[in-house]
Amino acid sequence: MNTIGSLLIEASVIEQMRNDMIRFASLQLRNDSLAEDVVQEVLVVALDNSSAYAGRSELRTWLFAILKNKIVDLIRQQARTTNVSALSAEEESLDQAFESLFKTNAHWLPGARPSNWGDPEESLREQRFWEVFDACLKHLPENTARVFMMREFLEFETAEVCHELGISSNNCNVILYRARNRLRRCLEEKWFSPFEMSF
Repeated sequence: MNTIGSLLIEASVIEQMRNDMIRFASLQLRNDSLAEDVVQEVLVVALDNSSAYAGRSELRTWLFAILKNKIVDLIRQQARTTNVSALSAEEESLDQAFESLFKTNAHWLPGARPSNWGDPEESLREQRFWEVFDACLKHLPENTARVFMMREFLEFETAEVCHELGISSNNCNVILYRARNRLRRCLEEKWFSPFEMSF
């Protein structure tokens, strides 16, 4: 039996990878049952094409590359039916919150200034950080998260995000700016603050 076949039939290996893939797909698609279906399809494709896996990368990397491509295809299909007015409405509701962080001269208000995050590289290595990051990401408005994930996770070019969602470049940049700010504030409160808070 080839290497990938022997790895995939080990219950502990497949279960851990499957759980990680479902979590990743759920964050991207915001639909748990669709995420399960996509992951199932990826695992079937991987088994059917195990000869294509040459061992040049880790099995996990190979599976996630297949998953990423499937998610990109699904997002492109879903983007054709996205309600663009919903994007605008939810983003406008965040305007006042972000405006309150700044003085009229566009500088941070003292209480809103980003705090010192210590050594972010060390935090990135901690599994708990990614759990908190995932929770913060889930608290973004759905369409805001979709734009952010298309750009940052799935590595769409900004122009492609705009094209797929039918939004302007300016609107896309504003959405990305707000998403990053909201994630930063959530991480400061839930991860980098001296007292970790629960959601």
